[in-house]
This record gives sequence, structure tokens and C-alpha cells, in this order.
Amino acid sequence: MTGFGAFSAGGSAPRIGWRDGGEVVDLSALGDVYAQQSLNALLALGRDAWADALAAARTHDGPRIPLADATLRLPFEVADYVDFYSSLEHATNMGRIFRPGTDPLPPSWRSMPLGYHGRAGTVVVSGTDVVRPHGQLKPADAEAPVFAPSRRLDFELELGFVVGVASRGEPVSPERFADHVFGVVLVNDWSARDIQAWESVPLGPFLGKSFQTSISPWVTPLALLEEYRVEAPAQDPPPLPYLSGGRDWALDLALEVALNGSVVSRGNARTLYWTMPQQLAHATSNGAALRTGDLMASGTISGAVRGSEGSLIELTRNGTEPLRLADGSERTFLEDGDEVVLRGRAGDVELGEVRGRVVDSGLLAY
Repeated sequence: MTGFGAFSAGGSAPRIGWRDGGEVVDLSALGDVYAQQSLNALLALGRDAWADALAAARTHDGPRIPLADATLRLPFEVADYVDFYSSLEHATNMGRIFRPGTDPLPPSWRSMPLGYHGRAGTVVVSGTDVVRPHGQLKPADAEAPVFAPSRRLDFELELGFVVGVASRGEPVSPERFADHVFGVVLVNDWSARDIQAWESVPLGPFLGKSFQTSISPWVTPLALLEEYRVEAPAQDPPPLPYLSGGRDWALDLALEVALNGSVVSRGNARTLYWTMPQQLAHATSNGAALRTGDLMASGTISGAVRGSEGSLIELTRNGTEPLRLADGSERTFLEDGDEVVLRGRAGDVELGEVRGRVVDSGLLAY
């Protein structure tokens, strides 16, 4: 079992399907909401309708199509996109890389889930090529910045949640998380580290992140993950009252990253310091609206054990310790032609994969 998505086959219009192993179950005969080209209509119906949809999908005897014969579409129309910075291990690793000799964590990091707003229009479905971005960067051996293709392209292993029920001007407490959120997807927040490093002070990531974000084609309903909920790591100091709930929403999801067929990282989403309910509570705490189709991602998920880091910049110690792949090649950052695949699984619930191949930046015209 995986979840709901949008697909087409044989030249037909996109419609809603349910992935069952190596097959896609066509749900379009169940009613108009399933004949849509995206999940948004279903997302907006709310928790009771989601339970009914899950029961119907698991028992529906509609047409089945081999997964290999289906064209998988972006599963929902992305309204807004927020990327958090929720992994203590990742934030610590990045702080040590970029601010050696100082406290690796910003003073506010343990007080709230930090994040930034990305570009919803650049979210794409798994399998979409990643065109190496151009941008302004400053090579270490240059006195002035240049405009050039990124030389330090990276992946980021993340878990995202998808908002179904909208709200306007109403903070969503951690206890009400499941009333608004339909399910989760795997996320690869592709990052151009050299562009990011040059632009990030003082306002944070911009063009180094906004060129593309890839998600899995299947949205896994929260209901399928109930038995994999575990207690999150202890927080010190305790969070402020509006963030004090949601600690039983860590997810025991096994995660891995493969680069050109070589598994380079294995981790687990249960290590995240800030949980999804806390992320949503903070995002809405100032009265910001939620819209159906909002995507909120965890930020890179890294563990404390070597080999569980969720990005190349961490795995290679900022490019100083190259990874050796199964074919004998070495990588510090991504090269043209490299293919990255993210996978996630909890028991027999497979989140699907996020696949992307880096292609020559010459495809961009300037």
C-alpha cells in the first residue's frame, strides 16, 4: 500500500488512483471527486471523507493498471510551500560547516521550528529532470562573484505534509493537526550550495533553493501511519505553550538515499526535533491562512550516526571527504547525469520514491 495520486494512461485524461503494490487502481468510477486531475477536491472534504475515501480505495475493484504503464502526475496543486529546519543533527552539521568555531545553532533554533517560504510553482513530481541552475556565486579563488552554473548541487532528504482543510486567521494547535492534514509525501529540496552560501546572509535561501523541489507521486494518508507514531526526542528547553503538544507525532519511517544505484544514506524520520504538528502550529501562530494543497516540508532529515545524513554536503563533510560509489566513481557534489532516488517505508506502507536526474545546465538559455 502507498496512497492516493493522479495518473493517466493510454492518452486518457488524468484522474485519481490508488497505488496497490505494482498496480494503480483507477478510482474515477467512484464519483466526480475521483475524476479530477488532482487530489485537491478530495483534500478539501475533511477528515470523515478522507476515512471513507481510504476505505473505498482499499476495497475498490475498479480497473487496475500496471504501474509501469501509468504516467504519474503531480498529485495535488501546490498552494503554498514552506520548508522547515527541523532536524537537530542537520542544523548542527550545517552550523559547523558554515560557522566553524561558534555555536552551530542559531539562538532561536530550540525555541521554534525555523523555516522559509519556497516557490510552489517549482514543485514537480518524481521523475522530472533537474536542470543544473545558474546563479550568482563566489568561488573561493575569485575576488568577485560570477554568474555561472552551480558547482555544488546537492539533494535534501525530507518528509512533507499536505494540508487538506483550509483555515483563515485561525492558529491550528498541535492537537488539531490531523483535522487539517491529509497525508505525507517524500520531498527532495534540491539545493545549489554555492548560490545558497553567497545569497543567504541576511535573508536566507532564495535562488539556491527555488529552482526545483521534487515530491513523491503518492500522498500517504495519515491514517495509514497511525501505528508508526512514536514519541519524539526530548526537547530542551521545553517549548512555549502554543508548541507544547504534538510530541507523539514522530513517525517511525525508514528512509534511504541512493545515488546512481548506490545507497549513500539510511536514516529515520523519528529523529526530527520538531514534529509536524509543531511545524503547523508555528506556521499558523501569527494568523497566517492555510490553503488546500499547502505543502510543508521538514527540512533535511539527518541522524546522529555516520551514514544517516540527508545531504551530500554533510555526507562528504562539505566536499572534503568524497563518497565512493559502487561503480568506483567518487562524488563530493552532484554531477550531470547523476540520478538521486529517495525512498521511505513504515512496515508494509511504502511512501513511494522521489527520483530525479541532473541534466546539463546548457539546456537553460541566457
